[in-house]
Amino acid sequence: MTTARIRGLVAVSVMLSTIMQVLDTTIANVALPHMQGALSASTEQVTWVLTSYIVATAIMTLPVGYVSRRFGRRRVFLCSVAGFTLASMLCGQAGSLGEMVLWRVVQGICGAALVPLSQSVLLDTFPVEKHASAMSIWGTGVMLGPILGPTLGGWLTEYYSWRWVFYINLPIGIASFAGIFFFVRDTEPVKQRFDLAGFLLLAVAVASLQLLLDRGEHLKWLDAREIQLYLLVCLASLYFFFVHNLTGSQRFFSPGLFRDRNFVSGVTFIFFLGVILLATMVLLPPFLQVWKGYPVVTTGLVLVPRGVGTMLTMMLAARLMRRFDPRAVITTGMVFVGLSLQQMAGFTLEVGAWPVVASGFLQGLGLGLVFVPVSALAYATLPAALRDEGTALFNLARNLGTSVGVSIVMAFLARNLWINEQQLAARLAPEVLAGQPLPPLGDLLVLPAGIAETVAAQAAEIAFANDFQLLFWVNLLAMPLVFLLRVPGHQRTA
Repeated sequence: MTTARIRGLVAVSVMLSTIMQVLDTTIANVALPHMQGALSASTEQVTWVLTSYIVATAIMTLPVGYVSRRFGRRRVFLCSVAGFTLASMLCGQAGSLGEMVLWRVVQGICGAALVPLSQSVLLDTFPVEKHASAMSIWGTGVMLGPILGPTLGGWLTEYYSWRWVFYINLPIGIASFAGIFFFVRDTEPVKQRFDLAGFLLLAVAVASLQLLLDRGEHLKWLDAREIQLYLLVCLASLYFFFVHNLTGSQRFFSPGLFRDRNFVSGVTFIFFLGVILLATMVLLPPFLQVWKGYPVVTTGLVLVPRGVGTMLTMMLAARLMRRFDPRAVITTGMVFVGLSLQQMAGFTLEVGAWPVVASGFLQGLGLGLVFVPVSALAYATLPAALRDEGTALFNLARNLGTSVGVSIVMAFLARNLWINEQQLAARLAPEVLAGQPLPPLGDLLVLPAGIAETVAAQAAEIAFANDFQLLFWVNLLAMPLVFLLRVPGHQRTA
């Protein structure tokens, strides 16, 4: 078998594991109402199906570098794929909320290594001159997972059962396991001590931050003691972690990671890209389903062009990087993303499907042009020995950026929706109320049904527009970070 064919089989095998893990971050969202009844859970309790997975994944991403060095990358990869697939089947069999949360935690623990290790395997399998192509393959899985998740989850739940949201991982997991077993080369295990204190401190900080971001909106943020506790624990753990890392004889992260300018710049950049990446996908489904009245399946179809645009530019990104400065490619992509967010900020409740499709496609084109060059440049100067550790930190930054982005836009959406309702209700003319007294501030229930619905709809229209405008400014403020990246071999000219 030729080297090119083996590389292709390795790429397919690890991309399947990437898609499987990323898909499970969003695929269960649309099935929550159906799970709630089957598992006898309240609305708040059933959200732990999502939270438990996200928190477990975030924590167990931290030691991926150490575990892969200590036991061998291929062995860890195979155990992770097998564990994730088995846990998925057990999630589908769960008969109570306790069982479901337990197996989702196991799923998160096993799945944490899949995305970082797939990136490491591709970087080691392909030569340096083909790293951009390798990151195109890897990025396709990372970007398509959140886009396909709600669509596939809605379709499976609608026509089969919510349990198939988890059973779908079985064929993917088996194919990925077989490919990794036969075609991925192992690395030599390296014996070294594990910085348990550093891991525990950082794990507590990451878990507290994830819980704060996930539950903040439900509990009115810092008005709740629980959120105040999460913030205090997060800050204290981070402080002690940095003190330990600077003064201790052992360090959880290798110092060489932070001496590499491109890697540090890439991690910072991917955090901000993560803020934008999933936030749009969180905003559009409720806008289309709740306020535009689109069915779940139709909503999924309208959002598919975003993924198509991403795939197109990811396939072209490697060639563009060979012909143009990668930083120019990144800047062009961010311009596309900014233009699409400006279009979305102009959406009204009368907007048709085609503007949604066009803006999503444009945003997909931009994200593909940004994601691949940033991923390639982040590892361009990083020593091969630090790749497993580096990919874990890189993906942790992306996941944290995604969590921060989703929490921010949902918090702004809820707050702006409430404020807009009050302001619109207060400005209603007495004649519009047909002689009724103006309702108290914040109480729209006494309004006539038709007027209350109109006020709520107009308030939502403004709130969604404000959120898309906020994401536009985040994108604009992140653009100067491009100049922190260096292109290896690039000579500065006068």
